[in-house]
Amino acid sequence: MATYTTEIASDKLVSDNPIHMRLLKAYIAAKPLVGGDVLEVGCGEGRGVEVLLEHATSYLGIDKIGEVVEKLQAKYPAVSFEKAIIPPFSNLKDNTFDTVVSLQVIEHIENDRLFLEEIYRVLKPGGKAIISTPNINHTLSRNPWHIREYKPGELKSICGRIFDIVEAKGIGGNDKVWAYHAANRKSVHKIMRFDILDLQHRLPAAVLRLPYEILNRINRNKLHQQDAESVTAISHEDYLVVDNPEEGLDLFFILYKKNRA
Repeated sequence: MATYTTEIASDKLVSDNPIHMRLLKAYIAAKPLVGGDVLEVGCGEGRGVEVLLEHATSYLGIDKIGEVVEKLQAKYPAVSFEKAIIPPFSNLKDNTFDTVVSLQVIEHIENDRLFLEEIYRVLKPGGKAIISTPNINHTLSRNPWHIREYKPGELKSICGRIFDIVEAKGIGGNDKVWAYHAANRKSVHKIMRFDILDLQHRLPAAVLRLPYEILNRINRNKLHQQDAESVTAISHEDYLVVDNPEEGLDLFFILYKKNRA
């Protein structure tokens, strides 16, 4: 069963290419930071395993979707995968992992503080976590799959109450990336002008998910039809790690747990 939606984004659908490459870039940016025993929280369709596995001594991927776990286990028999609804990380012991990676997950978590506390708990002293999430300042409309989205300072404040060191960066882009984002924003605004009652913010998320999926897919296909090259020509190299998280389409944070001497 395919799990691709406009929320997850596909590496198989051409119209999803800019979003897929944006998600892929975060894993590529995480690659030099990863080592030792690795935990990926929310392994999804396996972007992380494919990019990061060679840098890991061991790799455990957890995800809430059973079909995803089964598919990845068949593809990577030497890697461990578990189905889990988190937080908490009930089956994981304290001080177990050198690196925890969780990209585009925290925005889906009701209890984000517990989520971060659990990441800290399972990290070994001296370990690090890499997380990413959308920068709400560049969000084009309400995403009904997200519990919340963060401003850079908000996420930094939450992480700073739990982790010993917080390195706040972002995933931005070059002119090609921002041109696509501007075209996307313009197209979304044309759709949203019909929402004169602001239903996107007033209706329950569950009610909005189907229309969001339909309209988002129509919009991505429309952008591809209008200017195919602007969609297909974007690669992960066009997305850039930026030191100022305010300049990122996504927030990209490295979180450290100090050695306790």
